[in-house]
Amino acid sequence: MRRPDAVGRDMTTPRGFRDRADDSLLTLLGEIPELIRDLVVAEIDAGKAWVRRTAKDAGIGAGWLAAALFFLFWTVPALAAFVIIGLSSWWPAWLSALVVFGVMLLVTAIFALLGILRFKKISSSKNPVQSISEDIKEVRDEL
Repeated sequence: MRRPDAVGRDMTTPRGFRDRADDSLLTLLGEIPELIRDLVVAEIDAGKAWVRRTAKDAGIGAGWLAAALFFLFWTVPALAAFVIIGLSSWWPAWLSALVVFGVMLLVTAIFALLGILRFKKISSSKNPVQSISEDIKEVRDEL
């Protein structure tokens, strides 16, 4: 049972928590479901706050990476022009441009092949959720 103090509020400790020293065992046991619910709600709220902070940081980071990729996108043609101009001192300009185009096409094909191989590796790896569901099926079969 709660004992109100002289002002009509619950007696609290110096840190602001209610003093439960005189509460009966049944009163304390009766408050367990509420305390558990409060704990679960607090954990869910903390998780939501963490997701919000993380999503905000990820969004800002993605924006900075997009800006970097934008400038990188325009740096590649500038580099190609530099190489073409440099090679044109030995070869005709059309041949220099053709060589740079061929090299860039070859590099693009190599990177695309590496990307495709990586995606095939991802699709062949086992998903943890699939592993858990297979484990559950095996346990059910054992029982």
